Amino acid sequence: MSTVTTPTPTPTPTPAADRGTHPVTAVVRRVLTDRTLLLAVVLIAVVLFFGARVPYFLTYTNLAGSMGYAVEVGLLALAELIVVVSGRGAIDLSVGSMVSLTSMIFGLAATQWHLGLAGGVAATLLCGLALGAINGFLIAYLRFPAIIVTLATLYAFSAIPLVLTGTVPISNLPPELFKLTQYLSGIPTQVFFIYVPVIVVVWFLLNRTGFGRRLYGVGTNDVAARFAGLDVARTRFWAYALSGLLSGLAAVVTTARFASARPDAGVNMELMAITVAVLGGVAITGGVGRVSGVVLATLTVTVINNAISVANYPAIWQVGTLGFVLLLAALLNSVAQRVFGSGG
Repeated sequence: MSTVTTPTPTPTPTPAADRGTHPVTAVVRRVLTDRTLLLAVVLIAVVLFFGARVPYFLTYTNLAGSMGYAVEVGLLALAELIVVVSGRGAIDLSVGSMVSLTSMIFGLAATQWHLGLAGGVAATLLCGLALGAINGFLIAYLRFPAIIVTLATLYAFSAIPLVLTGTVPISNLPPELFKLTQYLSGIPTQVFFIYVPVIVVVWFLLNRTGFGRRLYGVGTNDVAARFAGLDVARTRFWAYALSGLLSGLAAVVTTARFASARPDAGVNMELMAITVAVLGGVAITGGVGRVSGVVLATLTVTVINNAISVANYPAIWQVGTLGFVLLLAALLNSVAQRVFGSGG
């Protein structure tokens, strides 16, 4: 009797990216390739690290009270998210100067122009929208480089408030404004009434609207977007206009914190906002970035700055630590790309 021999199938080679089936390897890969998850891990690690070394840091009163700082930086970081995602080297270096200028507009409108709180807020937001539209027109329609335009408007917008008031802050603001600096369950009310609603609106705008889809499409490949019939210039224009609008809103919050409209209210805020956006996973090349990553990066920076302040370390440590965290995130992202072929 003859025996039929069944050929042994040749095993299919396993791709390098799929060989690490061990649960620990899978978890490490997930953390390194997901910027939001990575930032969540970093945030928890930072809280535990400082909590074990800095007295009174790991308390509800301290952590909740420090969230007020996250609002101003967080609003501008979301503005940078919208702009940078639009691609072609998009960036907005003028957000801090727009905060300074719109803060002075708020002070003038609410006091000297006798528009009250509501009129002052409306004037501030409209001014921010107009300033952002100037950037958007020059960049999107006249096709000037974003870094040149926003660097120029950084200087221009920061000079105007100095001229308007002669470097003198405006006080005697409507007392209702200072409700933003009050606390609800230990957390500044501006977190609930301004920051959280803006997070929801920006997330919805980027993930559930046609504008958001166009923005990511333009940022990923504006040539393909143009062939697909998308209005590239209009999309980029509104990205900068929205950046100005958020800067105006940040000016209202900043004015409430200072209890006066100051011509230097937004000095150096643009650097912090851009740093937080990049730390949050916004690709400087455009087309990549999520609200969740930017929010977690904002909270991480807020916690680090608060810990250094509570520990009474020199303020320069805040800058140095932030730079270290940013380099660490970039390093981990590079490792993820080399080892797993994806990242951030």
